[in-house]
Amino acid sequence: MLKELEKICKPAVFETIFKKYARDVKQFVFFKTQDMDQAEDILQETFVKLWENCDRVSYSKVKGFLYTTANNLFLNWFKHRNVVRNHEKSSLSRNNPESPEFVMLEKEFLEKIEKAIADLPDTQREVFLMSRMEKKKYAEISEILGISVKAVEKRMHQALKIMREKIGNV
Repeated sequence: MLKELEKICKPAVFETIFKKYARDVKQFVFFKTQDMDQAEDILQETFVKLWENCDRVSYSKVKGFLYTTANNLFLNWFKHRNVVRNHEKSSLSRNNPESPEFVMLEKEFLEKIEKAIADLPDTQREVFLMSRMEKKKYAEISEILGISVKAVEKRMHQALKIMREKIGNV
């Protein structure tokens, strides 16, 4: 029995097993997935698991091990695929971003924001971008620009005031 176990771990024996069963196992998985790429991925994972367990699987039980492992990997893939699909469905139903009206409004709003930022005076734009885009604190901004924190606050206040006038309170 030990001699049988040792044989599977030998590359030549493993290659023989692969050549003997790979095609049939792949067809078995393809029948379940209806996706050739996924069937090949599962086949590859199946043989990786055989290699990792070659010292525990007897030669006489290789076929059963391969089909059981392939089936378990298919079931795991199927469960994962369903979780992903359910998540996509629930997130789509919550905010329905696909509607053309939503996409158009979002695009118009982003253009308004970009234009309002571009129209800010340089000093205010610089402070606004550092604060809102780079998430820097007023103290960090004052240090970088070499101005007081009060000056940063004033520039930010003026920038927000101009932005509200241009795009409104959102």
